[in-house]
Amino acid sequence: MGPKKKKKSGGKKKVNKAEQLRLQKEEEERRLKEEEEARLQAQQEEAARLEKERIEQEQMEKLAAKDQERRESELAELHSLEKKFLSAQQWKTDYRAHAKWEHYLSCDGSPDPTVLQEINTFMSLWREDQNEDIQLVMEKGEQVLNLIEKLQFILLDAPPNEITEKETVQYQESILELQNLLHQKYNGATEHLLKTTNMYEDSDTGNMQAVIKDKNVTFCIWANLKKKARFKNHMFCDTRHGFDLPKSLAASSVAVRILHTHYDHVSPLWLQCQSVPKLEVLDSKELTQYSKDNVEEPEEEEKKAREEPSMHAEEETCSDGRKSAVSFQEKSNSIADINETEEETEKKSEILDLPSQVQDPLMQEETNEKEEAITDENIVDLQQFVPVGGVYHIDVLQLPPQVKQIKDWSMVEILDVGLEAYPYPPEETEDAPHPPIQITLRLSDNVMYFEDPVIARWDPAGQQWRTDGISNITYETQEKSITFEMGAFYTIALLQDAHLNMPYQAWELRPTGMDEALLTVTAVFATIQIQIKGNQCMLSSVVVEEKDVLSHVTGKWISPFNLRAVLKKAGVNIFPAEYSHKYVAVSKKAPLAEVRAYQQMALVVSAFAFASSKWNLEAGQEQVVFKVSEHVKTDSVRRSHKDWSLYMFNGQKAQKLKITETSEAFSEELEENSEFHSTLYHMLKDSASKEAIDKVETASFLFIDVVYQLLLATRVLTYS
Repeated sequence: MGPKKKKKSGGKKKVNKAEQLRLQKEEEERRLKEEEEARLQAQQEEAARLEKERIEQEQMEKLAAKDQERRESELAELHSLEKKFLSAQQWKTDYRAHAKWEHYLSCDGSPDPTVLQEINTFMSLWREDQNEDIQLVMEKGEQVLNLIEKLQFILLDAPPNEITEKETVQYQESILELQNLLHQKYNGATEHLLKTTNMYEDSDTGNMQAVIKDKNVTFCIWANLKKKARFKNHMFCDTRHGFDLPKSLAASSVAVRILHTHYDHVSPLWLQCQSVPKLEVLDSKELTQYSKDNVEEPEEEEKKAREEPSMHAEEETCSDGRKSAVSFQEKSNSIADINETEEETEKKSEILDLPSQVQDPLMQEETNEKEEAITDENIVDLQQFVPVGGVYHIDVLQLPPQVKQIKDWSMVEILDVGLEAYPYPPEETEDAPHPPIQITLRLSDNVMYFEDPVIARWDPAGQQWRTDGISNITYETQEKSITFEMGAFYTIALLQDAHLNMPYQAWELRPTGMDEALLTVTAVFATIQIQIKGNQCMLSSVVVEEKDVLSHVTGKWISPFNLRAVLKKAGVNIFPAEYSHKYVAVSKKAPLAEVRAYQQMALVVSAFAFASSKWNLEAGQEQVVFKVSEHVKTDSVRRSHKDWSLYMFNGQKAQKLKITETSEAFSEELEENSEFHSTLYHMLKDSASKEAIDKVETASFLFIDVVYQLLLATRVLTYS
């Protein structure tokens, strides 16, 4: 029985083994079949992909060939529009000449600040004028400020061919001399006031107090006539500026002056006269030649255009500060200093089709690594922080001899020393500890402080703003006041980060009428709306936390130059400087793409609206992406997503993209049934109405120029 069972069991095992071999064989055959099918499918997919790529490549080659055929005619057509830039330049040149002639004919007694003899005569006569009445000095001061502003405008606005290097240095020196003379006159007026303290005597304390102001300057003067320690602190009611003196000063014959100039004549001159990027448009012949030269090798040319030469190893701040005679030609006509050979400059000038002296604005943005870094943490980096709200000259002064009334005679001792500072801390106890001075300043309502301001003191020896020597700072946001202590009497400024409103969150530019447009920049803390009309622009609103602010500067038609000055003075800076990329995280764009985009946007803005796109960040350095919508009606209705199309432009090729603002990923795929063109103008023209093109062709050259200036000043395609 036992052996039979074993035999039966062994047969079963053989059957199972055979079944396993069969199953394994079937599995192997199935696997090979699946692999073969997968291989065939992959081959088919690859073949389909290659065929699709071949078809797409053929289509692109056809489009490229078609674009090249019409390239010359399109560029010629664009140049007929670009001549409007030249017309604007000529108009401004003629306007400056006409204004100079009108001034000559007016014979109103005011000097022409560009004529050295006239400005020197003006300053000499005022120096000799012994009338130190404070009201007259402030009136004359306003005239001086206007002269300074005219010189600054010429230095920044005049093209290089209209101003020589000698004239540049002359205008700088005149600015500095006018600034120094004005402050000397303020000191003379203060001394005159302190000799007649009885006119401003406070009935409660017996001491003298006076607040005298106009739109440019505020004098807060206190004289310690009674020398009582209990009157060691004082608050000027009109301004809410105040101080708390150490007891030693409260018992001394001193006066305290808080002189608030609503402008800054203390910081280095380069900071007061920063320029914005400028570009001169060449004539059609030169640009056409450039275009022909670049048709065959655009990639190589673009590569050259992206090369960024090194900059001068000079410090931005001049070694002798305000007394420097560094040429303003570099400061006013470029955003950066370049250290390169003439041959390199000429080569890059051909690439960008810009004159060598003005091709740097958007090209030279790499900072000079060899520049001396600020190692002292107490020195303020004036490329990052800028004074806002003017300057406070806080002085303790020797009280001059007082006027004495003897019968009908007024007698006063005359001293030759002029206005004298009272030494504090005393020189003999300079190393010994001494009590600090407490100062309270009420911040101006005409200035926006988006963050707690940085308090700095001016160091005349080092010609720089410093933060040491100032302590126990308290900033009251609601009251808009700041209180601090300082070990000596200093000139003080409140500084703010120049880039806290950058990068912008969004921007939009749309036409609102014939030769009218509205530029809206949504920054980090504020939304700024700028209306453009003809050759002027107007700050229509500044909204902070849903509230309109800065009403004193809105609603006034001014030039783009003045608008920029007004906004920066009010603490709302949306104008990047040449070094701003060091402090703002931005996606840098090739200058070829950025500059030409601004030019062509300005040329067509009379009929097309433009806006920011999130895909601009994804498009890389060589290309810019923005939204465009035809806008020939002057209604103010906000445009919906479906009204906008996305366009990409690299300076030489424009195309309409298939993606929308809500797409999941960025793609350079062309919109169906669309082509690409050598210019943005012709790309838009493909789908534009006749009414839109008519508007573009009839737009005023002055309007186009103002739009271009604002786009170049705000640089919305890089700083958003």
